[in-house]
Amino acid sequence: MGFLNTIKRAVMWWDSQTIGTQLFTARNGVKVGEDAAGNQFYETKDGGRRWVIYNGEWEASRIGPEWHGWLHHTWDKPPTEAPLQHKDWEKPHLPNLTGSAQAYTPIGSLRRAEPAPRSDYDAWSPE
Repeated sequence: MGFLNTIKRAVMWWDSQTIGTQLFTARNGVKVGEDAAGNQFYETKDGGRRWVIYNGEWEASRIGPEWHGWLHHTWDKPPTEAPLQHKDWEKPHLPNLTGSAQAYTPIGSLRRAEPAPRSDYDAWSPE
């Protein structure tokens, strides 16, 4: 299985990092921090380029707003140095669950295990 994992990492960027990314990170990257999901954040030694190595599935919505802002140069300091101030009314960050079993399904949706009966119309029946 070791050989197949090496081939998989060479071409499959959506399931963690490729060999090229790992080599670039080892040569040029400085680890800046890690979020609660285990994603690791890096930047080049001159601070010009920033990137993330995902812990598991490559999905951009898994990154919280504090790290997203740092990745896109919205602010200079990472959340490890200057934590983002949250308001009392803010909800915690959640990844996009569309297409997963945890996706939102409204009442009456056919995707629900037991959809509610329709009550917004009266079915026509011939007399």
